[in-house]
Amino acid sequence: MFRLTGEYQATIDDKGRLKMPSGLAKQFLDQAIALNFMINRGFEKCLNIYPKTVWEETAAKVDRLNIYDQDERQFMRYFYRGATAVIADTAERLLIPKSLADFAGLKKEIVLFAYQNMVELWDAKEYEAALANEPGQFSELATKVFGNKNSAQSLIQQA
Repeated sequence: MFRLTGEYQATIDDKGRLKMPSGLAKQFLDQAIALNFMINRGFEKCLNIYPKTVWEETAAKVDRLNIYDQDERQFMRYFYRGATAVIADTAERLLIPKSLADFAGLKKEIVLFAYQNMVELWDAKEYEAALANEPGQFSELATKVFGNKNSAQSLIQQA
């Protein structure tokens, strides 16, 4: 399992292509991961970019859902809606499908937010708006997410 990190500003050209920021491309190449991706609709108003191997693992989990259960079937539809394979060209550019760019409201200025083993692609203004809703007390959110104050603090101290 590999891990990606970082927040990268970039632009989309008039043809709908984004040049992979060098710091992000280096993380893939250092881990011998080809610039071969699947992109789909993310949560909130962003796109998710998965390395092809990660997509295969994630899709295998989604494929185990029950098509006879309405919530699970609906989730599968939303998850796969617009999912598109994209491969970086020799200049490390990715062509973002227009339907997905429209969904995320992508303009010229974008942000690539890398975490875990995937990358979120945001319009820069949407990303800033999402961060504007950041909780006033991040430590309280950590306590809520991790269950108790001691576990959240020890997790942060271990990092």
